[in-house]
Amino acid sequence: MCLQTYDSTVNLFNGFKYSGKTGCDQLMNNNILYQLKDYPFDRLRTLLDKIEPPERMTPIHMQIGEPKHEPPTFITTILKENEKGWGRYPPPNGTLSMRESIADWLTQRYNLPAEMINPSSNIAVVAGTREALFMAALLSVPEKVNGKKPIVLMPNPFYQVYQGAAAISRAEIVLVPAGPETGFQPDLSTLDDSVLDRTAFAYINTPANPQGSVASLSSLESAVSLAKAHDFVLAIDECYSEIYTHEAPPGGLSAAANVSQNCKNLLVFHSLSKRSNVPGIRSGFVAGDPSLISLFLRLRQYGGAQIPLPIMEVSEALWRDEKHVEQSRILYKEKFDLSLKVLGNKFDAKQPGGAFYLWLNVGNGEMAAKKLWQQAGVRVLPGKYLAQADSSGLNPGDPYIRIALVHDLDTTREAVTRIRDTLTE
Repeated sequence: MCLQTYDSTVNLFNGFKYSGKTGCDQLMNNNILYQLKDYPFDRLRTLLDKIEPPERMTPIHMQIGEPKHEPPTFITTILKENEKGWGRYPPPNGTLSMRESIADWLTQRYNLPAEMINPSSNIAVVAGTREALFMAALLSVPEKVNGKKPIVLMPNPFYQVYQGAAAISRAEIVLVPAGPETGFQPDLSTLDDSVLDRTAFAYINTPANPQGSVASLSSLESAVSLAKAHDFVLAIDECYSEIYTHEAPPGGLSAAANVSQNCKNLLVFHSLSKRSNVPGIRSGFVAGDPSLISLFLRLRQYGGAQIPLPIMEVSEALWRDEKHVEQSRILYKEKFDLSLKVLGNKFDAKQPGGAFYLWLNVGNGEMAAKKLWQQAGVRVLPGKYLAQADSSGLNPGDPYIRIALVHDLDTTREAVTRIRDTLTE
């Protein structure tokens, strides 16, 4: 296995060392911000915005994982019924009834012991999980681990928030391969004890963005056991957990229940954005170790945004309703079936275990993205923007593009057909 490690405070992402100069000598700032690579969508705009798509074709944007299925109609009614709540400060950790709906959902979804999730101590309500995934590293990474610089583990490719959080935490980042050779999931059990003993925090994403891979229950149990044995925080990003074709993906809490019947050292992250097609309401939660949840809530008192009361009421109703989620899964299955039929055996196209992305091997993702926009009017995301080069200099995302199957069936058919025809010319 080829692990990539680097000091997140020196010569980080863009291949330069921060000089301390900003053009305004009196401006005080955190120099780590100048070492962060541009976010993937900023990089994509730089790549494509000067290219004109064909005039004869309607542009199709498949680069962003923004669900476009219709959300449940009861949302509008609930917002209207609770409109007076816009004029009140919301409770920092949501209403008890909202947390109870989350606890009930977790217990049923993952077949947990009845008392494992306490809505008063095991759950933190958050305004979307991007903020939560970022903040969790801030509260978990100390200055030293066993007298040495702390390590943050993350898969490669990865959701870019992980890297930003580790960098701001001034940790050493260790990228764990998550390519085809490992089933597109990181295997923490392959890491040496010398790495694990310095680890403060580890990210796992299942189903994974961008590959759609699903971690097995046994691999999650192994990760939970390692976190307990080496005393690091295991953060499992499960935001795509309800988008799957066949079997519901296992989760971190299921693994924890099997290993020890408690949530020690574990945090799991869930959101309504993907599950319920409501990315605009910014509602999610973190669940797990009560001591970590307590610290998380303390940190959020200083820097977190609360969810408005009407949105809390909507969130509670959404967590208690499965019909709209089941219907959404049917629509995604139709789009995957169609796309795979159109693509055939090209680009290593496969049905992922979860999420709504196709991770296509096109040889050179960046060149393919330019060609698709210029010749076919389809925007996709190069895989290299979602990964980091390893110690050999190879970026595991280089050959790939990520396409989000979030449009209706007809638009999906048109887009995938254009992709096939353009890249096989």
